[in-house]
Amino acid sequence: MSIQKDLQDLVQAAIISQETADHINAYYNSNQGSSSNRLVIIFGILGALLIGLGIILIIAHNWDDLSRNTKTAIALGQLFIGQLLCGYVLIKKNGITTWRESTAILLFLAVGSTISLISQIYHLPGDIGAFTLTWMLLCWPLIYIMRSSSAAILFLIGSTYYAAYLGYFNYPTQQPYMYWLLLVGALPYVYQLSLQPHQSNFVLLLNWIIPISVTISIGTFAKSTEELMFVVYISLFGLLYLIGNRPFFDRQKTGRNGFKIIGFLGTVVILLALSFDWFWKILIKNPVKAEQLFQAPEFYLAAVLSILCGIMLYKSIIIKGIEELKPLQITFVLFPAVFITGHFSTIWAIILINLLVFSIGLLTIRNGVHRDHLGILNWGLLMITALVICRFFDSDLSFVTRGLLFVGVGIGFFAANYWMLRKRKVHVQ
Repeated sequence: MSIQKDLQDLVQAAIISQETADHINAYYNSNQGSSSNRLVIIFGILGALLIGLGIILIIAHNWDDLSRNTKTAIALGQLFIGQLLCGYVLIKKNGITTWRESTAILLFLAVGSTISLISQIYHLPGDIGAFTLTWMLLCWPLIYIMRSSSAAILFLIGSTYYAAYLGYFNYPTQQPYMYWLLLVGALPYVYQLSLQPHQSNFVLLLNWIIPISVTISIGTFAKSTEELMFVVYISLFGLLYLIGNRPFFDRQKTGRNGFKIIGFLGTVVILLALSFDWFWKILIKNPVKAEQLFQAPEFYLAAVLSILCGIMLYKSIIIKGIEELKPLQITFVLFPAVFITGHFSTIWAIILINLLVFSIGLLTIRNGVHRDHLGILNWGLLMITALVICRFFDSDLSFVTRGLLFVGVGIGFFAANYWMLRKRKVHVQ
């Protein structure tokens, strides 16, 4: 390999020692091995999914020609084979991730297939929501017994579908309170997985799937006072952003920190949407009455999320200090005041929201300058640009004035980046 030849040349030139060369070579070989292991795991998981789905399709094609006893034997047989394979892996191949993940997926699919087949054979009553909940509850131990991240991912996807089916597709008949139990059931495994010294790509996927799942599912709890869901979502995204700024997540690369990205984008999108007058006109015509609050699940959800945000904010101040606070970390504190104002004055609510977005953008730019970080600086500039675009479609300004606004923002982009890059060159010199 060229790396080995280069290392030997460096040793002969007395640039590095032989011990250092051995360490570099070992590190390179370990990374190569981990890459190949990742490929084996990926292909093993894909193979298990294809095999499981293929068996289901073959059975479905010949299903009508089979007797009831044969159907029952097939339904229970696939479950028995899946359990047998998992038992074999636990005894003989427990240390091999590919085996654990592949057999866990096969058993996961077998459980769902068996439940649906037995229900169909014996005409057992039930709907998709009950079927999904039963499937997830039966497969929950599989995550911990097999130590399978693939099973955890499928479990979270199934739990999200269960919440969406009850809360969206059957609205407004039921609310999926069991979703929270399912979510909490998966969190200990995710926590254990994140503590491992060498974090796998499964940690990356779970760091994205969990906030996406919660974001989708929390909307299913809207019932009688949907207007309060904006407070709920601001608090939720604030909580996700605060979690993403915890030391463990903050050390990760930005692309691996789904909590922080979703929290940031979610907060900004909601604030920009509310910078128009449509919501505030609806709110002032149909205000949330005080007697409705204590009967609305949205109110209690907002209260719980706000308390959790407060706890996370307090911990962040204790760890990093108040001077390290980011502007988005306190948005959940300011937004309820704007929401209350909107009950009395549409104009003032719009002004306050626009000022809030503009202030967050400016403070983000200031934070980027302070940390000498072009990415953070440009995020702040993008927020202000997005606000200008929103006002472009929402005002009676002339085209010349609008054009000048865009030119001014564009100059600001170039000037800020040029100044930052020049500042870096000065420091280097």
